[in-house]
Amino acid sequence: MRYFFQSAPIIGVLVAALALGGCSAVRLGYNSGPTFTYWWLDSYFDFDGAQSLRVRDDLQTVQDWHRKQELPLLIRQLKGLRAMAPKLVTTEQVCGVVSELQTRLRVTLEGVVPTIAAIAPSLQDAQLEHMLQEFERRDQKWREEWINGTQAERAQRRVKQIVERAESFYGPLKATQLTIVRDHIKASSFDGPRQMQEMQRRHQDALQVLRELRKTKANPAKATTELGSLLERSLKAPDPAYRTYWEKITTESCAAMAALHNSSTAEQRTRLAQTLLDYEEDARALASQSPASLEQTSTTVAPSSAL
Repeated sequence: MRYFFQSAPIIGVLVAALALGGCSAVRLGYNSGPTFTYWWLDSYFDFDGAQSLRVRDDLQTVQDWHRKQELPLLIRQLKGLRAMAPKLVTTEQVCGVVSELQTRLRVTLEGVVPTIAAIAPSLQDAQLEHMLQEFERRDQKWREEWINGTQAERAQRRVKQIVERAESFYGPLKATQLTIVRDHIKASSFDGPRQMQEMQRRHQDALQVLRELRKTKANPAKATTELGSLLERSLKAPDPAYRTYWEKITTESCAAMAALHNSSTAEQRTRLAQTLLDYEEDARALASQSPASLEQTSTTVAPSSAL
């Protein structure tokens, strides 16, 4: 998660849920999205009582909107991906899918901005210091994963990550496919220190904006505008050179994904199509649920959840 506070609320929770596998896990993960997202945000903001109530209520509203407006779009995209599964694909097609996901992510993040705008003027110095410390902690973790160690160790970590993600859709990769992944990593323009520098720029930008909103006690409209601009700078770096770099490594990744898919066997493509169908059915079930039915389900399972 490279965006606004390195996150993708709600839709990010859905993506994480898809990685769990199994219908019940996906549906439970999505329906628990507001709670998961609240705790993720709280790890940065350390909300007080009033802020907590506002954020929880708003996140539920965002999910209700997402269920009604965004899940149908996700269903359509999953259906399109399933139709592509048996076929050869191009780099441009893969990048098109990535671009659409980024657009949907942007729209969802924009829905969270008014919530942060509402609480920003009430943030205390201790909360902003807490956020700074959390940024530093997560920066250190990212540094350990993607910058520290030898070049061979870093490459192996990246190979492992890609292989695990690919196998969750295709099943075990063949030797030739592992070679495609290793060759991609070897030729990649990925620059860990450069990305770390951009992450730290976003962190400082976020802290500066939040401090100013607190200092001026900005009204909701002003705060929403400023945070919307912050989100834009987080999604699209102000530095043209960095944007060029990011476009390059994105295209490289799309090319590698296309090559990997095009090397897949009929059995692997069948598994991919079935996995996408399972997710599509999960999304349809989630989209059909009403807030009332969810509340009733929550009430029904509450006693056992305490065991």
